[in-house]
Amino acid sequence: MNVCMCVVLFLVSATAANKSGDDEWVHLPNKCEVCKFLSIEMKSAFEETGKTKEVIETNYRFLDDKGAPPIKYVKSDIRFIEVMENVCSRIMQYNLHKERVGSNRFAKGMSETFSTLHNLVNKGVKVVMDIPYELWNETSAEVADLKKQCDVMVEQYEEVIEDWYKGSQEEDLTTYLHHFPNTQL
Repeated sequence: MNVCMCVVLFLVSATAANKSGDDEWVHLPNKCEVCKFLSIEMKSAFEETGKTKEVIETNYRFLDDKGAPPIKYVKSDIRFIEVMENVCSRIMQYNLHKERVGSNRFAKGMSETFSTLHNLVNKGVKVVMDIPYELWNETSAEVADLKKQCDVMVEQYEEVIEDWYKGSQEEDLTTYLHHFPNTQL
């Protein structure tokens, strides 16, 4: 039984390696993948924060009795800053799905491979891999690099993203960044 399991695991890992076109084990994300997930997470964050009816009171009357009118949170710079500060940390919710190709290899939830392996362990099967069991649920090098590149991209294109936010936002951020002259994505 154990020999059969080792053969199955070897075939699964060999198939995943062959799908990628080379024998390297770690395939770091490219700029297109980083941009895609930055856009997805920004859209999601803005949708989550856009449901509030909260108003920011700006009526402090320092210089006169009038003060400034209140600002809706959904139109505020505070909302933009909060999303920008937290958007890349949302990427840490992703896992690497080695059985998938392209940008689809990054997704939330456990990969089919690790789900199957966890089920086997739960049934009492001894699974032997190069990765210790304690590290199965840890962040992969690819996801950690995706987050790191996201941080760099947010910093590098903060003004462009802010222009998109203050504009109509009719097109998604990925499309906007590709059409912006100095983004080089």
